[in-house]
Amino acid sequence: MKKSAILAFAAIMGAATAGAQEPWTLEQCINHAVENNITIKQQQLNVEQHQNSYEQTRLSVLPSVNAGLSQSYSFGQSTGSDNTFVNNNSSSTSGHISANMTLFNGLSKYNQIKVSKLNYEAALQNLEQAKNNMSLNITSAYLDVLLNKELLATSQEQLELTRAQIETNRQQVESGTLAAGKLLETESQAAQEELDVTNRENSLLISKITLQQLLELPVSEEFDIAVPDIDFDQVAATLLSVDTVYERAVEERPEIKSRELAVESADRQIAVARAQQYPSLSASAGYSNSYYKMSGIDNPSLSDQLDLHGSKSIGLSLNIPIFNGWQARTNVKNSKLNYQNSQLELQQAKNTLLKEIQQVYVNAQAALKRYESSQKAVSSADESFRYVKEKFDLGIVTPLEFNEAKNRLAQAQSTFIQAKYEYLFRMKILDFYYGKELKI
Repeated sequence: MKKSAILAFAAIMGAATAGAQEPWTLEQCINHAVENNITIKQQQLNVEQHQNSYEQTRLSVLPSVNAGLSQSYSFGQSTGSDNTFVNNNSSSTSGHISANMTLFNGLSKYNQIKVSKLNYEAALQNLEQAKNNMSLNITSAYLDVLLNKELLATSQEQLELTRAQIETNRQQVESGTLAAGKLLETESQAAQEELDVTNRENSLLISKITLQQLLELPVSEEFDIAVPDIDFDQVAATLLSVDTVYERAVEERPEIKSRELAVESADRQIAVARAQQYPSLSASAGYSNSYYKMSGIDNPSLSDQLDLHGSKSIGLSLNIPIFNGWQARTNVKNSKLNYQNSQLELQQAKNTLLKEIQQVYVNAQAALKRYESSQKAVSSADESFRYVKEKFDLGIVTPLEFNEAKNRLAQAQSTFIQAKYEYLFRMKILDFYYGKELKI
């Protein structure tokens, strides 16, 4: 019985351990989102469609081959094999096979293959852009959870200090060295800080839910993230210039590559449109045969009829466009306009990218200044609080003064934490534009 109880307990503990969720790292969150996000899956389907179109365009240069078979029955008067009318029932079986192939059409098919390939490559870049956008969203949500975790921890520390202060004040009231009203003030302070802790807990819960929704996960209270060890001084040392980031980004960013491919595709479309003005040459070949059977007479054998009725053909067809209402000419003009528009879109994408990098850089610099100034403010507020606490422990300062010093420290810590994570996020965006992997 004892052994069975131990085994049962071990099984229960093992199941509980297996059911517990391991904290998610940022890399795990990004990888999971890339694999499971619906928007990215839709982009992947779009890539597959463009790949199919590309493969089909490549296969279009092959000959087209078709075959057919027909069977007919005649009752009553019909035409016999000697081309005279007879009053007999008859049946006829015929079949054919034919092949057609375009020999030249102004290199239209060749350029269409190039267009399809470029569109396929552009779809791949659009997929990468969707993954990049999702990675940034995940990073922002992940850092928001870290921020709320740290803010909650700070609020809980402040509440613990206030509760310790209540015990001290209660002893002072009992000894007659402190008025009872001062104790009530401290208890009121604790009630407010309990509310702050509750609000921080709600903010943390909401940020976790937001992250889980981005990950396409069912919302669970067990979900949590890993808290990395971040060297913010090292992060501050990696601030890159705008020109350095832009020069790299304009060569590597998928949104720019996609626009460049669109320009190449539009250029090829001009060649496709011009091909409508050129003659086209195609070749064809065919073979047909039939078998005829009439009741009441001796019909030639199958082999004899196949020898007699077999027909073979080959041919060349030349199509010379002379006048089509200027349709071909108009198509060429429109293709050129589309090419010019794609060039403008490429330049617009580059301009937008530069503006984004400039804005991110300015935000990163501002965040760095807030981070450094709030760090100094925390140090100053912490030193001031320690000084006031020493006097409070000696009974020199009132609880009100103690609470004011503690509140100033809490506010400075809160400001510092927010500035710290804002700066980290701005730096990560700047690094991401430069092509670095998103990780903490």
